[in-house]
Amino acid sequence: MFSSRIAKNTQTNKLTLALEQKRKSGTRIFDLTESNPTHSDLHYDEASISRALSQPGIMHYEPQPQGLLTAREAICAYYDDCGVAADPRSLVLASGTSEAYGYLFKLLADPGSEVLVPVPGYPLLEVLTSLEGMRLVPYRNLYDESLGWSVDMERLANTVSNRTRAIVVVSPNNPTGAFLKRSELVGIAELCRRFHLALIIDEVFSDYSCDMAAGRATGAALQRSERVPSAAGYDGALTFVLNGFSKIVGLPQLKLAWIHVSGPAELKRQAVEGLEFIADAYLSVSTPVQLAAGAILKQRKAIQSQILQRLEDNERFLENALRTAPRCTMLMREGGWYAIVRLPEDASDEEICLHGVEEDGVLVHPGYFYDFPSGNHLVLSLLTPPAVFREGTAKLAARLRERLD
Repeated sequence: MFSSRIAKNTQTNKLTLALEQKRKSGTRIFDLTESNPTHSDLHYDEASISRALSQPGIMHYEPQPQGLLTAREAICAYYDDCGVAADPRSLVLASGTSEAYGYLFKLLADPGSEVLVPVPGYPLLEVLTSLEGMRLVPYRNLYDESLGWSVDMERLANTVSNRTRAIVVVSPNNPTGAFLKRSELVGIAELCRRFHLALIIDEVFSDYSCDMAAGRATGAALQRSERVPSAAGYDGALTFVLNGFSKIVGLPQLKLAWIHVSGPAELKRQAVEGLEFIADAYLSVSTPVQLAAGAILKQRKAIQSQILQRLEDNERFLENALRTAPRCTMLMREGGWYAIVRLPEDASDEEICLHGVEEDGVLVHPGYFYDFPSGNHLVLSLLTPPAVFREGTAKLAARLRERLD
């Protein structure tokens, strides 16, 4: 009697079962996957945030499908501070990027339509497409030892079918941290024009470039000048850019995100009108957070400076720890919150992760959670509190030495 959109396979995987058993036994867990900023020992100006959320205007409800103009203007001020021109008339607010994806899939596709999504990538996208009755079709990102990650443009072009409605790009990618490059943007936009597709660019990690972390240099081969810092306002194709408070200010509980629409004038007009219609049916963004948007966005630099330093420090510690782990390497990271450790080809990431939990109480994610093409990658969150990260990483490195020597 239930919809086919709801996942039928609810079997718990081996890693989750092992983790549950260790927690029940009272074993201390070193969670190296922690990506919730509110669980990561960051300092927030709670008094200022509380004041911003307690304005007198919260008692008045004036629903606007695109969101309150003051909130949209505050978001445009954020973009202006980043050197990007954004238009409040081109913004539609949502309660989170997951809801924003839902709006876009409703706007662009019918049940049975396809959306192209990068792999390796974030597994939630498969859930979101399924909930809209759509089919997720992966396209491949490639890794080069000297250049880092790039979109396999040939494979992407060959993946488009007559059911395809949109191409999704995540920049920086979750979990690889790769930024979209200018040449890739131009190439993907050309595909969108040729096949009448929309381009959706998820930029939730865009403020977390490695370059911003204490001036860290990650190698000239990353071609920093080619990175697209933000595609907001890009008009080479019908383009939807997503972002929100979850990462920009490290406050996922405040539930404010947005879609910025750009592209050819007539397509953009129709898209904004369609999104207004959809958003008007939900009206989900709370008034207090909209009224507080400007004040809260002013907190971002204080939060981001802490996060960037955390990412820098944890990444450096991980690099040093891996020097003692035979045949293990870190892949290049341009941004985002995650580190990728590549294991030897004869090692199993699932086996390493299971033994890590069962023998050491250390939790890391296996690469297959993110659809890595081979089963020999580990994914760690660099946002993990330093004490936990250091002790857990040291245990992980010791276990790798023992198993891989």
